[in-house]
Amino acid sequence: MMRVELDAIDMKILRELQNDGRMTNVELAERVGISAPPCLRRVRKLEEAGIIRGYRALLNAPALGYDLVAFCMVGLKHQSDANLKAFAKQTANWPLVREAWMVSGESDFLLQCVAENLASFQDFVIEELTATENVDTVRTMLTIRQVKDSSLL
Repeated sequence: MMRVELDAIDMKILRELQNDGRMTNVELAERVGISAPPCLRRVRKLEEAGIIRGYRALLNAPALGYDLVAFCMVGLKHQSDANLKAFAKQTANWPLVREAWMVSGESDFLLQCVAENLASFQDFVIEELTATENVDTVRTMLTIRQVKDSSLL
């Protein structure tokens, strides 16, 4: 992906939208100090360039019954490009996996998992994750409490 040149106004737009993605274009324009039409053009340019990937609601997982957050460090038996891509693609089929990262070091992948309870997480690890072809090792870490939550850049 090619880097896009951003000026101070673009950065203000991004900062404001990260804080409140539901505001109107008029409100956004007022906050960043420009009129509405050029503000909308800038937002569309940022979207088309892939800087703004989308908009979403942030949900309270425990309020919806998802009380367990865990991380899995997964090591594969073979790390060929095809094997890495196959495992990465497989993660899309697992609803418990909310984020998946290919990493360097002792493991090949780091998975963030969210489950209703310990039993459902254990079922996933035993019946799906460790049963996946080419998975060699799985180390799990149960979280105690989230101490920082910032998806802002």
